Amino acid sequence: MSKSKSILITGGAGFIGSHLVKKLIKDYPNYRILNLDSLTYASNLKNLENCKSSINYKFIKGDIRELEFLQELFQSNNFDIVIHLAAESHVDNSIDNPFQFISTNIKGTHNLLETARQSWGKNKKEKLFYHISTDEVFGSLAIGGKFSEKSNYDPRSPYSASKAASDHLVRAYYHTYSLPVVISNCSNNYGPAQHFEKLIPLMIKNIINKKTLPVYGDGKNIRDWLYVEDHVEAIDLILHKGKIGETYLIGGENEKKNIDLVLKLIKMTDSILGRSEGFSNKLINFIPDRPGHDYRYAIDNSKIKDELGWKPKTPFELGLDKTIRYYLGL
Repeated sequence: MSKSKSILITGGAGFIGSHLVKKLIKDYPNYRILNLDSLTYASNLKNLENCKSSINYKFIKGDIRELEFLQELFQSNNFDIVIHLAAESHVDNSIDNPFQFISTNIKGTHNLLETARQSWGKNKKEKLFYHISTDEVFGSLAIGGKFSEKSNYDPRSPYSASKAASDHLVRAYYHTYSLPVVISNCSNNYGPAQHFEKLIPLMIKNIINKKTLPVYGDGKNIRDWLYVEDHVEAIDLILHKGKIGETYLIGGENEKKNIDLVLKLIKMTDSILGRSEGFSNKLINFIPDRPGHDYRYAIDNSKIKDELGWKPKTPFELGLDKTIRYYLGL
């Protein structure tokens, strides 16, 4: 049996967080999991309904922007590990209201770092602050080339800039205060239980309901898609085998143009619904491009493959099928 550990997961009622909470509860019954979430619009405790009866799980509603609350939480819980997922993450919202992103993603992260530093003091052995971030901090790629752990930061939206700042704060606390940290930057996640503001669930919902499918620009922007359960497998590996002070990039190895993805979702969803092929193509509506829209993201997985033995397992079409069927209630 694994050694008992007390783990604080921030944002555990969010999309990635809820999948991670369920995995850790199941795979590590000797761990104590405390899920801290402020329950914003993007959170959903229904995703964790089956966890409520687990003796090694507890949920607390709270905001990482409230320093005194965090200090009291750390004082009453001897946390060995912090897995920091809580963040504002929707680019469109960051364009409309950047203040919320600066407050949560930068101030909130700093509050956690400082509280962990004060709580752990000089007793940092077997402690870990695991910060989970995004590939968007590296900016935009042209055709050819991929992001790696050595890529320069070049954020182009308030969201990615706020996440870049949080990454820099985590590294600063490692170098200045010897806080034991590890960082991972992932590509676009998808899978069951994602909020409808994100591209794939939005398109599935609108296809089902025969509503317009809004596509930015010419639809040729390229994203790398990572199935959420593959991502939490990588998080698990980094948590247990990652090297302190290191960064790991996690990609799905599924580069797709947005328009090609939408057409695939149409084909698969219409097929499951028994509609004729191409039935929902007429719903596609090209809209003015988003300001600062990054052209392409792609990740070189070499480091996490070579050092930790991880690679994405879920074929893209299988992941999409599982996701579509989830939203159809199948």
